[in-house]
Amino acid sequence: MSGRPFVKMNGCGNDFVVVDALARPFTPDADQVRALSDRQTGQGFDQLIAIEPSESGGAFMRVWNADGGAVQTCGNALRCVGWMLMEANGADSVTIDTLGGPTVARRAGPNRITVDMGPPRLDSTEIPLAEEMDTRGIELQIGPIDAPVLHTPGAVSMGNPHVVFFTDRLDDAFVTGSGSLIEHHPLFPEGVNVGFAHVLAPDRIRLRVWERGAGLTKACGTGACAALVACARRGLTGRRATVIVDGGELEIHWDEATGHVLMTGPVEVERTGMLTV
Repeated sequence: MSGRPFVKMNGCGNDFVVVDALARPFTPDADQVRALSDRQTGQGFDQLIAIEPSESGGAFMRVWNADGGAVQTCGNALRCVGWMLMEANGADSVTIDTLGGPTVARRAGPNRITVDMGPPRLDSTEIPLAEEMDTRGIELQIGPIDAPVLHTPGAVSMGNPHVVFFTDRLDDAFVTGSGSLIEHHPLFPEGVNVGFAHVLAPDRIRLRVWERGAGLTKACGTGACAALVACARRGLTGRRATVIVDGGELEIHWDEATGHVLMTGPVEVERTGMLTV
């Protein structure tokens, strides 16, 4: 695995090391992923991405979190990978397969990509939850029983599990403390990404996300999609909103005609280099 070229990219600050594994397999173990993710001694990233051959799509995107665990998909990385594939083949759209299902990426302007994230999965078995609940507001709270600090979040899967709390408390300590508490809660057998959504207007949401296996990141694309769906299901927003994340803004549209969630946002190439694993 020595001498492997990579591209360092980010989508709204959510950063990735992207490796071309189309011709040569790339199979790092969890220890190697963790070493590469270290921002002091490695390359530093929120997620490591391998672009692999796909029989059905343009390519298959494999995703590892910074903690070494493999995950189903990553919304911001889909934009970055989509952009790379379209730059390579000159097309205006490309299908990307993931463990969370296929997605289509399209150009939306210079260094802007729209990704069709497909329909949200809203049944408790699809998220998955350990017990059946109404996912518009599940039975989960943080703090004293008679005066919980957070309660009744929405639950949504965007190919990966999300829970979204509606709150105006978004400081680092609160998000980190609450997020780390909920990430491995027994209600979520596969763990969960934890969103904290403050609805500023019917078409604007300020969002911070504690990502499963990655912690507090500057942006979470699937988290932004999940937040819009959760807010719209509660009547807090319409079906289209700007989601403001730490690293920028994402435009999210839950299309009524198709039921699909469309995410539009920026793509940035930071640098290239070589991995020696």
